[in-house]
Amino acid sequence: MKKSKLSLLLVLSLVLSMFLAACSGGTKNEGKKTDEGKKNAGTEETTLADEQVLNVLETAEIPSMDSVMSQDVLSFTMLNATNEGLYRLDPDQKVIPGVAEGAPTYNDDKTVITIKLKQDTKWSNGDPVTAHDFVFAWQRAIDPKVAAPYGAYFMEGKIKNASEIVAGKAKLDDLGIKALDDYTVEITLVRALPYIESYLTFPLFYPQNKKFVEAEGANYAKDATHLLYNGPFKMTKWDGPTGTEWVLEKNADYVNAKDVTLEKINFNVSKDPQASANAYTAGEADITGKLAQAAILSQFEGQKDLLRYQEPSIWWLKMNEKNKALKNVNIRKAIALSVDKKALTEDVLANGSIPADFLVPKGFSFLDGKDFRDTAGTYLSTNKEEAKKLWEQGLKETGLKEVKFTYVGQDTETSKLTDAFIKDQLEKNLPGLKITVEAVPFKIRIAREDAQDYDLLMGGWGPDYADPMTYMDLWVTGGGQNHMDYGNPEFDKLIKSASEELVAKPQDRWKALQDAEKILLEDDAAIAPLYQRSVNLLINPKVQGFAHHAFGPDYSYQWIKITK
Repeated sequence: MKKSKLSLLLVLSLVLSMFLAACSGGTKNEGKKTDEGKKNAGTEETTLADEQVLNVLETAEIPSMDSVMSQDVLSFTMLNATNEGLYRLDPDQKVIPGVAEGAPTYNDDKTVITIKLKQDTKWSNGDPVTAHDFVFAWQRAIDPKVAAPYGAYFMEGKIKNASEIVAGKAKLDDLGIKALDDYTVEITLVRALPYIESYLTFPLFYPQNKKFVEAEGANYAKDATHLLYNGPFKMTKWDGPTGTEWVLEKNADYVNAKDVTLEKINFNVSKDPQASANAYTAGEADITGKLAQAAILSQFEGQKDLLRYQEPSIWWLKMNEKNKALKNVNIRKAIALSVDKKALTEDVLANGSIPADFLVPKGFSFLDGKDFRDTAGTYLSTNKEEAKKLWEQGLKETGLKEVKFTYVGQDTETSKLTDAFIKDQLEKNLPGLKITVEAVPFKIRIAREDAQDYDLLMGGWGPDYADPMTYMDLWVTGGGQNHMDYGNPEFDKLIKSASEELVAKPQDRWKALQDAEKILLEDDAAIAPLYQRSVNLLINPKVQGFAHHAFGPDYSYQWIKITK
C-alpha cells in the first residue's frame, strides 16, 4: 500500500497452509521475528498502571477513515484499531478470527469459501454485524460509481465477476460474495489464491453498515461523528483529514472487549523527528512516529526505549511517462543509476535502511525455505558514469538539451532531507537537468500521484498480503496503482500467468514473477528503486503488548497494557 514513510519486516511462508498458520511458519528468520513479537506482546505477568492511557505521535494526518476509500497505511492502521473484518493478525502474525466464528471451509478446488460469523458482534450504534454488511462493503468497493482506489486493484481477476463489473458487463449483485443467511458469507474466487487467508485480513474487506452509510451520504466518514465502529476502539475525536490530533477510546461493545486493557489513546501529529524525540524525553509521548535521522537516533542507541526492525517496504522514484523526456527509457535508466543509494542509506537516513536494487524486498517472500531474492537478480545499481552516457543518448533521442522536472515529495523533515539529497545527486550527475521539489502533506501527495500530477514522485509500498504479487501487479498496463503511463505487454503476460495458470505450480510461478521484475527494472527502468527501510521507534518500557505487522496495517493497539 502507499506509505507515509511508515511499515515493517516479518519473514513469511507463502505456501498454502492450515488456517492459523498461514502467515507464521517455516523459515529460520521467521522465528526471530516471532520471538520479538512475543516479547512485544508482553506475555509475562505485570502490574498494571492505574491509568490505561497511551500517548502516540504520528508523522501524518489520517487521509481517510472510509475502509472502502482508504489507500494508505496510516488510514488502514486506524481502521484496524476501530473496526474488524472477517480475520485479523495477532501479535505473532497469525491469521485469527475477527467477525468470523472460525476457520473458513473450502470446496474441492478452493474457489468457493464459506465463512460462519459470530452472532454477538455489534456496531457502535447497537446494530448487529451481519453477512449483509460484508456484501454491501465489497459491492461498494467494486462499484465504478464509487471509484474506490483499491477496489478494482484488489478484486479484479480474484473475486468472481469483479472484472466484469468494472467493465460494465455485470451487475453489483453478481460479485462473488453472497449472504447465505444473516451469519454466513460465501465468497467465490476466479481461481484459488495461495495467499487467500492473509488477503482477507485487509481493511478493504471490512464490513460497512448499509443503513448508516446511505443515511450519511456525502458526510460519511468525514469526521468521528459520522462513523460507526465494530472493533476494539471507538474514535471519539477526529476532525477529518486535516486534523492533527485524534482520540480512540475502548469500545465496550466490542465482542472481545474483555481482552482490551487500554481505555484511551491520544494521537498527535509531529512531522519533526527532533520535536518527537523531545516530546518523548519529556514524557509527553509513549510511542513516537518513525524516526529516521542519525543525529536523533544516536541519542538513544543501545537504550531499551529504541525499537529497530527492518520492514518489507521499498521506496522508489516514480517516473511519469506522460512527460516526453521520461517516456525515453535511457533517460529513465540514467535517473535510476545516478543516485548513490549507499550514501543515501548510510549518510542521509543512517537508520538501518539498506540500498534496494530490486522491487520485492529481502526477507519477505519464501518458497521451500528460499528467499525470493536468493534466486532473483539485482538491478539498477548505482553507476554514475553509465548514467551520464545514457542521459546524453536519451537527450539526443528526444531532441532535448535541457530538462525540467517537478518532483513531488512529502512535508516531513526526513522527507525533505531525502528529497534534497536526490535532487542534488540528479542535477550534479545529469547535465541540463533542473528539478523543482514540492513538499506536500501526505494526503496531497497521494492525490497528486493518483492524478498523475508530477514528473518524479517519491513513493513507497508495503505489502498488503503475504505474497510477492503485492509488489508485482502494481505495474500492469492501466493498473489502478500504476499512475505513470507505464506498460509492457511481456510484463503483463507474466503477471497474468502468475495469477492464473501458474497458481498451482509454485516454482514456475516464482520464476515468472522474477522474470517480470527483471523486465520492469533492468529492461524498462519503469521505477528507480532506492532503499528498503528500517523502522526506528521510541517506546516507553512501561508499554507492553505493542504489535507491529508484516503487511496491511502497521500496528495493533488492542493488546497493549500500561504497566507500573
